[in-house]
Amino acid sequence: MDERVREHAAVLVDWSARVDPGDDVVISVAEDAHELAVAVAERLGEVGANVVTTYGSAELQRAYLQAHDGDFEAGDHEAALLSAADVYLRLGGGRNTAATADVESETRQAYSRARANIRDARMDTDWVSTVHPTRSLAQQAGMAYEAYQEFVYNAVLRDWEALAERMATVKALLDDGERVRIVKERDDQPRTDIQLSIADRTAVNSAASVAYDSHNLPSGEVFTAPADADGEVFFDVPMTISDRRVRDVRLVFEAGEVVDYEAAQGESVIESVLETDAGARRLGELGIGMNRGIDRVTDNILFDEKMGETAHLALGRAYDANLPDGESGNDSAVHVDLITDLSEASRIEVDGDVVQRNGVFYFEDGFEAAKRPD
Repeated sequence: MDERVREHAAVLVDWSARVDPGDDVVISVAEDAHELAVAVAERLGEVGANVVTTYGSAELQRAYLQAHDGDFEAGDHEAALLSAADVYLRLGGGRNTAATADVESETRQAYSRARANIRDARMDTDWVSTVHPTRSLAQQAGMAYEAYQEFVYNAVLRDWEALAERMATVKALLDDGERVRIVKERDDQPRTDIQLSIADRTAVNSAASVAYDSHNLPSGEVFTAPADADGEVFFDVPMTISDRRVRDVRLVFEAGEVVDYEAAQGESVIESVLETDAGARRLGELGIGMNRGIDRVTDNILFDEKMGETAHLALGRAYDANLPDGESGNDSAVHVDLITDLSEASRIEVDGDVVQRNGVFYFEDGFEAAKRPD
């Protein structure tokens, strides 16, 4: 076994999930994530945790959804398993990144709505999602397999404590701020100018550990939950949503809701997302990427949304970690991230102060701005 696989497993169990002796752990293993699963099981055995393993196959899911009549019942048996668990680990890495591309949108939406109780039970655990580098993911990224392995481990095997310290500065900006404005004025694409209310929100320093309310490995973003949105934004980072390609998405917001949209490719996918439920037309997240170990787009949201010099907005569900006690954020059966590249002709403002210009923060070398935050 490649020693980096064991290092990945150790980071996942020890740093990310913070598994303790006696913890009840559920592991969901994708088709080609077997090698990582073996390393994770070995590490969990060393820790003294209790393990149940499930099979997370996209091809299996397609077979089930294609055969079903679409009248889904809540999966109480799966919810019961997760409700009894302390930790849930999802090991991604399937054989076919487009395995469910031909499943009807209505079926996807009905299935997602019916699984709300399962999602809630999982969110109540110390859950972490990661991915094993597979040949299918390398092909999706347009990379040789060996090069993709290097890319994944550069993103995963980082000094997470040092990155957490850097991201804490951005968290403090968002925690103290009331309004964020993102502006991008490139000649080759539609203008982005959107304002987001973030007053009374708590940003998450997503340092790849449940100790930071962070649930992805790799991570490397600071995110919060906008209360409102006005303006327009152009998402120029291509991606795959529901196993279908989406490119050059433009959304227009008024009073917090999407009132107009278009896409150069995959517009029907965006329409399907927006029609899932009332909350799907509102934003659940603003995220700012800060993991510079992720240096290219790979068509995998787990990596792409964390990339330095990007920001992303998510349609749908907000995370409780961003909200004041007793307040319910935007609720939806979906949480779909869309990414915009801020590496040129762009800026992020917090309460009128430019805190990032062309992907460089005010506390980093190379930043130039007329006004610096106090």
